[in-house]
Amino acid sequence: MQIWTFIQGKLSVGDPVMLIAVAHTKGSSPGKKGFKMVVASDGTVEGSVGGGLMEYQVVELARERLKKGGGSPFLKRLVHSSDAEEDASGLICEGEQQLAFVPLHPGDQDGITLLAGCVDDGNEGTLVLSPGGFAFHRKPGEEVPGEGLTITGQDWQYVERMMPVNTMYVFGGGHISVPLSQLGRMLGFRVVVLDDRQDLETMKNNPYAHEKRRINYLNAAACIHHPENSYAAIMTVSHETDQHILEQLLPLPLKYLGMIGSNAKIKKIFSNLLDKGFGQDGLNRVDAPMGLDINSRTPAEIAVSIYSLIIQRKNA
Repeated sequence: MQIWTFIQGKLSVGDPVMLIAVAHTKGSSPGKKGFKMVVASDGTVEGSVGGGLMEYQVVELARERLKKGGGSPFLKRLVHSSDAEEDASGLICEGEQQLAFVPLHPGDQDGITLLAGCVDDGNEGTLVLSPGGFAFHRKPGEEVPGEGLTITGQDWQYVERMMPVNTMYVFGGGHISVPLSQLGRMLGFRVVVLDDRQDLETMKNNPYAHEKRRINYLNAAACIHHPENSYAAIMTVSHETDQHILEQLLPLPLKYLGMIGSNAKIKKIFSNLLDKGFGQDGLNRVDAPMGLDINSRTPAEIAVSIYSLIIQRKNA
Protein backbone atom coordinates (compact mmCIF):
# COMPACT_ATOMS: atom_id res chain seq x y z
CA MET A 1 0.00 0.00 0.00
CA GLN A 2 2.76 2.45 0.90
CA ILE A 3 4.34 2.22 -2.54
CA TRP A 4 1.17 3.36 -4.32
CA THR A 5 0.70 6.23 -1.87
CA PHE A 6 4.33 7.23 -2.52
CA ILE A 7 3.71 7.23 -6.28
CA GLN A 8 0.53 9.27 -5.84
CA GLY A 9 2.39 11.89 -3.87
CA LYS A 10 5.14 12.25 -6.49
CA LEU A 11 2.85 12.32 -9.53
CA SER A 12 0.50 14.80 -7.88
CA VAL A 13 3.29 17.41 -7.85
CA GLY A 14 4.44 16.57 -11.37
CA ASP A 15 7.44 14.39 -10.51
CA PRO A 16 7.87 11.32 -12.74
CA VAL A 17 8.95 8.03 -11.16
CA MET A 18 10.24 4.63 -12.27
CA LEU A 19 8.20 1.63 -11.12
CA ILE A 20 10.31 -1.54 -10.95
CA ALA A 21 8.60 -4.90 -10.44
CA VAL A 22 10.04 -8.39 -10.04
CA ALA A 23 8.21 -10.09 -12.89
CA HIS A 24 9.88 -13.52 -12.77
CA THR A 25 12.42 -15.42 -10.68
CA LYS A 26 14.38 -18.63 -11.12
CA GLY A 27 16.36 -20.54 -8.52
CA SER A 28 17.50 -18.73 -5.40
CA SER A 29 16.73 -15.04 -5.65
CA PRO A 30 16.42 -12.33 -2.96
CA GLY A 31 13.65 -10.64 -4.91
CA LYS A 32 10.39 -12.58 -5.16
CA LYS A 33 7.79 -12.25 -7.89
CA GLY A 34 5.58 -9.29 -7.09
CA PHE A 35 8.22 -7.34 -5.14
CA LYS A 36 8.14 -3.69 -6.20
CA MET A 37 10.23 -0.58 -5.85
CA VAL A 38 9.81 3.00 -7.01
CA VAL A 39 12.61 5.44 -7.77
CA ALA A 40 11.62 9.09 -7.96
CA SER A 41 13.26 11.77 -10.09
CA ASP A 42 14.45 13.51 -6.90
CA GLY A 43 16.38 10.36 -5.94
CA THR A 44 14.06 9.07 -3.21
CA VAL A 45 13.20 5.37 -3.15
CA GLU A 46 10.29 3.32 -1.79
CA GLY A 47 10.00 -0.47 -1.66
CA SER A 48 12.53 -3.15 -2.56
CA VAL A 49 13.35 -5.70 -5.25
CA GLY A 50 15.79 -7.70 -3.13
CA GLY A 51 18.36 -5.33 -1.65
CA GLY A 52 22.15 -5.34 -1.64
CA LEU A 53 24.51 -4.43 -4.46
CA MET A 54 21.95 -5.59 -7.01
CA GLU A 55 19.37 -3.09 -5.78
CA TYR A 56 21.94 -0.29 -5.76
CA GLN A 57 22.63 -0.97 -9.44
CA VAL A 58 18.92 -1.07 -10.22
CA VAL A 59 18.32 2.27 -8.49
CA GLU A 60 21.20 3.88 -10.37
CA LEU A 61 19.87 2.58 -13.70
CA ALA A 62 16.41 3.96 -12.90
CA ARG A 63 17.87 7.35 -11.97
CA GLU A 64 19.83 7.50 -15.22
CA ARG A 65 16.70 6.75 -17.24
CA LEU A 66 14.67 9.34 -15.33
CA LYS A 67 17.29 12.02 -16.02
CA LYS A 68 16.71 11.33 -19.72
CA GLY A 69 12.94 11.53 -19.38
CA GLY A 70 12.21 7.95 -18.40
CA GLY A 71 12.23 6.39 -21.85
CA SER A 72 10.10 3.34 -22.69
CA PRO A 73 9.29 0.40 -20.41
CA PHE A 74 11.80 -2.44 -20.59
CA LEU A 75 12.80 -5.76 -19.03
CA LYS A 76 16.15 -6.39 -17.38
CA ARG A 77 17.51 -9.83 -16.52
CA LEU A 78 19.78 -10.14 -13.48
CA VAL A 79 21.82 -13.31 -12.90
CA HIS A 80 22.94 -14.04 -9.35
CA SER A 81 26.16 -15.94 -10.03
CA SER A 82 29.88 -15.23 -9.76
CA ASP A 83 30.29 -16.92 -13.15
CA ALA A 84 27.79 -14.68 -14.93
CA GLU A 85 29.39 -12.80 -17.81
CA GLU A 86 26.28 -10.94 -18.88
CA ASP A 87 23.52 -9.48 -16.72
CA ALA A 88 25.53 -10.14 -13.53
CA SER A 89 23.74 -8.79 -10.46
CA GLY A 90 26.73 -8.84 -8.13
CA LEU A 91 25.10 -11.53 -6.01
CA ILE A 92 26.15 -15.19 -5.80
CA CYS A 93 22.97 -16.95 -4.65
CA GLU A 94 22.72 -18.97 -7.92
CA GLY A 95 19.42 -17.70 -9.25
CA GLU A 96 18.07 -14.96 -11.46
CA GLN A 97 15.22 -12.49 -11.71
CA GLN A 98 13.57 -10.45 -14.43
CA LEU A 99 12.69 -6.86 -13.59
CA ALA A 100 10.10 -4.77 -15.39
CA PHE A 101 11.01 -1.06 -15.52
CA VAL A 102 8.00 1.17 -16.22
CA PRO A 103 8.25 4.98 -16.11
CA LEU A 104 5.20 6.69 -14.66
CA HIS A 105 4.23 10.29 -15.40
CA PRO A 106 1.49 12.62 -14.13
CA GLY A 107 -0.78 11.26 -16.86
CA ASP A 108 -0.79 7.92 -15.02
CA GLN A 109 -2.22 9.54 -11.88
CA ASP A 110 -5.80 8.36 -12.45
CA GLY A 111 -4.75 4.72 -12.83
CA ILE A 112 -2.54 4.84 -9.75
CA THR A 113 -5.33 6.49 -7.74
CA LEU A 114 -7.75 3.76 -8.84
CA LEU A 115 -5.26 1.06 -7.81
CA ALA A 116 -4.49 2.70 -4.45
CA GLY A 117 -8.19 3.11 -3.69
CA CYS A 118 -8.86 -0.50 -4.64
CA VAL A 119 -6.11 -1.70 -2.29
CA ASP A 120 -7.27 0.56 0.55
CA ASP A 121 -10.84 -0.72 0.17
CA GLY A 122 -9.69 -4.35 0.30
CA ASN A 123 -10.84 -5.08 -3.26
CA GLU A 124 -9.28 -6.91 -6.21
CA GLY A 125 -7.98 -5.84 -9.58
CA THR A 126 -5.44 -6.58 -12.28
CA LEU A 127 -2.10 -4.82 -12.79
CA VAL A 128 -0.61 -4.97 -16.29
CA LEU A 129 2.90 -3.80 -17.18
CA SER A 130 4.10 -3.93 -20.79
CA PRO A 131 5.97 -1.92 -23.42
CA GLY A 132 2.77 0.11 -23.59
CA GLY A 133 3.21 1.18 -19.98
CA PHE A 134 1.10 0.82 -16.84
CA ALA A 135 -2.54 -0.25 -16.70
CA PHE A 136 -4.90 -1.25 -13.91
CA HIS A 137 -8.31 -2.87 -14.24
CA ARG A 138 -10.69 -3.19 -11.33
CA LYS A 139 -12.37 -6.56 -11.85
CA PRO A 140 -13.18 -8.11 -8.47
CA GLY A 141 -13.46 -11.87 -8.30
CA GLU A 142 -12.33 -12.62 -11.85
CA GLU A 143 -9.55 -15.00 -12.80
CA VAL A 144 -6.64 -13.33 -14.56
CA PRO A 145 -5.57 -14.91 -17.86
CA GLY A 146 -1.87 -14.97 -18.58
CA GLU A 147 -0.85 -14.09 -15.04
CA GLY A 148 2.90 -13.64 -14.61
CA LEU A 149 5.47 -12.75 -17.25
CA THR A 150 5.06 -13.73 -20.89
CA ILE A 151 7.66 -12.91 -23.57
CA THR A 152 6.95 -13.22 -27.28
CA GLY A 153 9.83 -12.07 -29.45
CA GLN A 154 10.44 -8.44 -28.56
CA ASP A 155 7.08 -8.10 -26.89
CA TRP A 156 6.42 -8.83 -23.19
CA GLN A 157 3.70 -8.47 -20.62
CA TYR A 158 3.60 -8.83 -16.85
CA VAL A 159 0.17 -9.46 -15.34
CA GLU A 160 -0.49 -9.56 -11.60
CA ARG A 161 -3.74 -10.20 -9.83
CA MET A 162 -3.94 -7.64 -7.04
CA MET A 163 -5.63 -9.52 -4.22
CA PRO A 164 -7.02 -7.87 -1.07
CA VAL A 165 -4.09 -7.08 1.17
CA ASN A 166 -3.73 -8.66 4.57
CA THR A 167 -6.06 -6.79 6.90
CA MET A 168 -5.62 -6.52 10.66
CA TYR A 169 -8.95 -6.02 12.45
CA VAL A 170 -8.46 -4.58 15.92
CA PHE A 171 -11.52 -4.95 18.14
CA GLY A 172 -11.02 -2.31 20.81
CA GLY A 173 -9.67 1.17 20.18
CA GLY A 174 -7.78 1.66 23.44
CA HIS A 175 -4.12 2.51 24.02
CA ILE A 176 -2.67 -0.68 22.52
CA SER A 177 -4.59 -0.14 19.29
CA VAL A 178 -2.43 2.90 18.43
CA PRO A 179 1.00 1.18 18.24
CA LEU A 180 -0.74 -1.90 16.83
CA SER A 181 -2.02 0.30 13.99
CA GLN A 182 1.31 2.05 13.50
CA LEU A 183 3.35 -1.15 13.36
CA GLY A 184 0.73 -2.88 11.22
CA ARG A 185 0.88 -0.12 8.64
CA MET A 186 4.70 -0.33 8.61
CA LEU A 187 4.44 -4.09 7.98
CA GLY A 188 2.06 -3.65 5.04
CA PHE A 189 -1.23 -4.53 6.73
CA ARG A 190 -4.44 -2.66 6.12
CA VAL A 191 -5.51 -1.78 9.68
CA VAL A 192 -9.15 -1.44 10.73
CA VAL A 193 -9.91 -0.39 14.32
CA LEU A 194 -13.41 -1.08 15.67
CA ASP A 195 -14.97 -0.02 18.99
CA ASP A 196 -18.46 0.43 20.44
CA ARG A 197 -17.65 3.59 22.42
CA GLN A 198 -18.50 7.08 21.24
CA ASP A 199 -15.91 9.89 21.11
CA LEU A 200 -13.06 7.64 22.26
CA GLU A 201 -9.93 9.80 22.40
CA THR A 202 -7.49 7.03 21.46
CA MET A 203 -9.63 6.31 18.39
CA LYS A 204 -9.87 9.95 17.36
CA ASN A 205 -6.15 10.51 17.86
CA ASN A 206 -5.03 7.38 16.00
CA PRO A 207 -3.51 8.60 12.69
CA TYR A 208 -2.24 5.19 11.61
CA ALA A 209 -5.37 3.08 11.08
CA HIS A 210 -6.68 2.98 7.53
CA GLU A 211 -10.23 2.78 8.85
CA LYS A 212 -11.85 3.52 12.24
CA ARG A 213 -15.48 2.70 12.98
CA ARG A 214 -17.90 2.59 15.87
CA ILE A 215 -19.81 -0.70 15.77
CA ASN A 216 -22.11 -2.92 17.76
CA TYR A 217 -19.95 -5.79 19.02
CA LEU A 218 -22.89 -8.15 18.56
CA ASN A 219 -22.33 -7.72 14.80
CA ALA A 220 -18.55 -8.10 14.91
CA ALA A 221 -18.27 -10.89 12.32
CA ALA A 222 -20.12 -8.83 9.72
CA CYS A 223 -17.30 -6.26 9.81
CA ILE A 224 -14.72 -8.71 8.44
CA HIS A 225 -14.40 -8.91 4.67
CA HIS A 226 -12.24 -11.56 2.99
CA PRO A 227 -11.55 -13.47 6.23
CA GLU A 228 -9.09 -15.70 4.38
CA ASN A 229 -6.81 -12.62 4.12
CA SER A 230 -7.59 -11.27 7.57
CA TYR A 231 -6.09 -11.18 11.04
CA ALA A 232 -8.05 -10.26 14.17
CA ALA A 233 -6.96 -9.01 17.59
CA ILE A 234 -9.58 -8.82 20.35
CA MET A 235 -8.84 -6.28 23.08
CA THR A 236 -12.05 -4.63 24.28
CA VAL A 237 -12.67 -3.19 27.74
CA SER A 238 -14.45 -6.22 29.21
CA HIS A 239 -14.27 -9.99 29.13
CA GLU A 240 -17.98 -10.11 28.23
CA THR A 241 -17.50 -8.22 24.96
CA ASP A 242 -14.28 -10.13 24.26
CA GLN A 243 -16.26 -13.36 24.56
CA HIS A 244 -19.10 -12.07 22.33
CA ILE A 245 -16.59 -11.23 19.60
CA LEU A 246 -14.61 -14.44 19.96
CA GLU A 247 -17.80 -16.52 19.61
CA GLN A 248 -18.51 -14.84 16.28
CA LEU A 249 -14.98 -15.02 14.89
CA LEU A 250 -14.17 -18.63 15.77
CA PRO A 251 -16.03 -20.08 12.74
CA LEU A 252 -14.25 -17.74 10.29
CA PRO A 253 -11.18 -18.92 8.30
CA LEU A 254 -8.97 -16.17 9.68
CA LYS A 255 -5.21 -16.28 9.23
CA TYR A 256 -4.78 -15.24 12.86
CA LEU A 257 -7.13 -14.84 15.80
CA GLY A 258 -5.83 -13.51 19.11
CA MET A 259 -7.28 -12.19 22.36
CA ILE A 260 -5.60 -10.17 25.06
CA GLY A 261 -6.00 -10.92 28.77
CA SER A 262 -4.70 -12.72 31.82
CA ASN A 263 -4.47 -16.49 31.99
CA ALA A 264 -7.38 -16.51 34.44
CA LYS A 265 -9.57 -14.49 32.06
CA ILE A 266 -8.67 -16.69 29.09
CA LYS A 267 -9.40 -19.84 31.07
CA LYS A 268 -12.82 -18.49 32.10
CA ILE A 269 -13.83 -17.44 28.58
CA PHE A 270 -12.65 -20.73 27.06
CA SER A 271 -14.58 -22.66 29.72
CA ASN A 272 -17.73 -20.66 28.90
CA LEU A 273 -17.35 -21.39 25.19
CA LEU A 274 -16.79 -25.10 25.77
CA ASP A 275 -20.02 -25.13 27.79
CA LYS A 276 -21.73 -23.48 24.80
CA GLY A 277 -20.60 -26.29 22.51
CA PHE A 278 -17.50 -24.85 20.89
CA GLY A 279 -14.78 -27.45 20.24
CA GLN A 280 -11.37 -27.53 21.84
CA ASP A 281 -9.68 -27.66 18.42
CA GLY A 282 -11.19 -24.29 17.53
CA LEU A 283 -10.07 -22.75 20.80
CA ASN A 284 -6.56 -24.15 20.36
CA ARG A 285 -5.98 -21.92 17.34
CA VAL A 286 -6.72 -18.77 19.36
CA ASP A 287 -3.55 -16.96 20.42
CA ALA A 288 -4.42 -16.07 24.01
CA PRO A 289 -2.85 -14.29 25.77
CA MET A 290 -1.72 -12.67 22.53
CA GLY A 291 1.82 -12.47 21.25
CA LEU A 292 5.22 -13.98 21.83
CA ASP A 293 6.30 -14.06 25.46
CA ILE A 294 8.96 -11.32 25.47
CA ASN A 295 8.01 -9.86 28.86
CA SER A 296 6.30 -6.95 27.13
CA ARG A 297 4.77 -4.28 29.35
CA THR A 298 4.14 -1.07 27.42
CA PRO A 299 1.51 -0.79 24.63
CA ALA A 300 4.32 -0.55 22.06
CA GLU A 301 6.06 -3.64 23.42
CA ILE A 302 2.77 -5.55 23.42
CA ALA A 303 2.23 -4.56 19.78
CA VAL A 304 5.72 -5.84 18.92
CA SER A 305 5.03 -9.15 20.67
CA ILE A 306 1.75 -9.61 18.77
CA TYR A 307 3.23 -8.88 15.34
CA SER A 308 6.28 -11.01 16.12
CA LEU A 309 4.04 -14.06 16.42
CA ILE A 310 1.95 -13.05 13.41
CA ILE A 311 5.06 -12.69 11.25
CA GLN A 312 6.39 -16.00 12.50
CA ARG A 313 3.16 -17.76 11.48
CA LYS A 314 2.61 -15.82 8.26
CA ASN A 315 6.09 -16.58 6.93
CA ALA A 316 6.29 -20.18 8.16
